[in-house]
Amino acid sequence: MLTLDRAKELLASTTSQEHLFLHAKNVMAAMGGMAEHFGEDKALWQAIGYLHDYDYEQYPEEHLQHTEAPLLAAGLTETEVRGIMAHGYGLVCDVEPLTLMEKSLYTVDELTGIIQAAARMRPAGITDMELKSFMKKFKDKKFAAGCDRAVITKGCEMLGMEVRDVAEICIGAMKEYADELGLGIKE
Repeated sequence: MLTLDRAKELLASTTSQEHLFLHAKNVMAAMGGMAEHFGEDKALWQAIGYLHDYDYEQYPEEHLQHTEAPLLAAGLTETEVRGIMAHGYGLVCDVEPLTLMEKSLYTVDELTGIIQAAARMRPAGITDMELKSFMKKFKDKKFAAGCDRAVITKGCEMLGMEVRDVAEICIGAMKEYADELGLGIKE
């Protein structure tokens, strides 16, 4: 089974940009929250979340086209690789999210970008962020405009959940990692 330590090792072999590692940590935290919500394997979901953009820095225009074979060769299972591949559904690949893990990753990949951006604007970072303030930012399409709200909404529909409910889970999970995510109280 993929561990977080192994995911970190694998991502470090293809990635050097700090913002990509920060994104990996955000998604890792959110995936842990989603796993807890669904009563699934938190450690595995966090590892999948951390590693999801394995080939992005090297192949931004061919994202996920250089992921499957190397990760299988590195010892990941087909289920783990499929979990990673499915986050690009309809965007860069045709691997449809079917499991709760796949649907969660598809959803939180974009959602964490808006949460991160909203938290950075607050003096106390994410530590005191409430759902209401996040939802205002989510509804403002000009805020964190690069984060695809249609993907988030579609992912939530796949999960049978409302955006607000998924966001609440992710915010709570990200609060546990506030300092590591650079979202703690500013000195």
